[in-house]
Amino acid sequence: MDGETSKEKLVSDLKTLVGDAEELLKATASQAGEKVATARQKIEQSLIEGRKALGDAEKVLVKKSKECAEMADDYVRDNPWSAVGIAAGIGLILGLLMRRG
Repeated sequence: MDGETSKEKLVSDLKTLVGDAEELLKATASQAGEKVATARQKIEQSLIEGRKALGDAEKVLVKKSKECAEMADDYVRDNPWSAVGIAAGIGLILGLLMRRG
């Protein structure tokens, strides 16, 4: 599950980065000069590519999440008593940990 959390964090970080870059472009819109114009073009191109990569990453994350949910659902349907036992064990462990804390 750490991989899923890492992917979610990456997507979130990329969204923040894209938002910050867009704000930077807006803030420098009135700046003149060839270097600024060149930098703005590079940033705009990077944003286009970043948005595409972000969209692709979100699609993969959603697809993998659905696959994991389906696998868990199938397991519970095939092994209902095992699932109940596992859930009870986890509940017991969490209860003991919370009681100590």
